[in-house]
Amino acid sequence: MDKVYLTQEKYTKILTELNQLKTVGRNEVAKRLKQAKELGDLSENSEYQEAREQYSRVEQKIVQLEELIRNALIINSDNNREASSGIIRIGSRVTIMKDDSEEVVYVIVGSQDADPVNGRVSNESPIGKSLLGLSKGGVARIRAPKGDVSLKIIRVE
Repeated sequence: MDKVYLTQEKYTKILTELNQLKTVGRNEVAKRLKQAKELGDLSENSEYQEAREQYSRVEQKIVQLEELIRNALIINSDNNREASSGIIRIGSRVTIMKDDSEEVVYVIVGSQDADPVNGRVSNESPIGKSLLGLSKGGVARIRAPKGDVSLKIIRVE
């Protein structure tokens, strides 16, 4: 798995979820499995089968979250060294003008933190990819279903 960019907030949420799954989640499934085993014949015991499937989902999610944490790179826009250079990087806050009509502010984040409605665009999105590496005054062009869009960079923080 490639490196995954996460904000400190998202990283903390993932750690909390992982801890919950490893403790409470596993314990709840273990109790269900034990109760289902006590019902008798396991080959025709739907409660047992369901509990085993739930156990499998919990373990799969634990593995997924552990891998995510292992490959995480924490981004911190407050001390983004590249911001002082004016070059857009992950963690940068960018003010752009779309097609000379409206100013929009985006924060470039990793895909796990993306929330386009709230101005948080992924570094892997068309907008994020087109802005990375540019600086104030630069222009990014994006192909969109309704036609090409020009994004002029007004400010990089």
